[in-house]
Amino acid sequence: MAVYELDKNEIAFPDPRGGDEDGLIAIGGDLSIDRLLLAYNYGIFPWYSFRDAPDIMWFCPMKRFVIIPGEAHVSHSMKQLIRSGKYRVTFNKAFDEVIQGCSKAQNRIEQEGAWLGEDMIQAYTELYHQGFAASVEVWNGDKLVGGLYGVTLGRAFFGESMFSLEPSASKLALIYLSNMMKDRGGSVIDCQLETPHLKSMGAKYIDYDEYLRLIHEDF
Repeated sequence: MAVYELDKNEIAFPDPRGGDEDGLIAIGGDLSIDRLLLAYNYGIFPWYSFRDAPDIMWFCPMKRFVIIPGEAHVSHSMKQLIRSGKYRVTFNKAFDEVIQGCSKAQNRIEQEGAWLGEDMIQAYTELYHQGFAASVEVWNGDKLVGGLYGVTLGRAFFGESMFSLEPSASKLALIYLSNMMKDRGGSVIDCQLETPHLKSMGAKYIDYDEYLRLIHEDF
């Protein structure tokens, strides 16, 4: 299995099936809009410690951890929280604040292995301005207390990060995203990496071929 070094002057990726067991397929390149859009079209995403890695690292695991829209598990306590009306949920009203929250909440930016640095923030903010990224915001009154953001291509949403300043705020954002995508004919929410938080909400593994079929489904 080979890990390829990308050429900054050529927008291309190797076949993801040739990556290592962790899904690393390539290093180098840049975070240009064209490269990011090509990457996500094949389920490839950048993920690297910006303080420690001299080059961008690109991953594409062959087992994909996903949520099918409308299938997010909603616990009894979450149903009660939704009914309480304590929080208000919006879409694409505060992308800049959400991505900054994902970077800095709980002092993440200072932790070892932090990956959401200024270069990544700038790249995904540009994706948002061009209509290829989106955010979900959770508000307690006028205060932003949680949310998530990701890349949107066709019927698929590629989740990048989420944060909570109050209990269950990010779960609420994901539930609203799942329901909204179901209503609008979305095909899949790519969770990228397994976490107990996402597993408890119904995320599951599918193989790469099934994943590609879902992200390339036409409306």
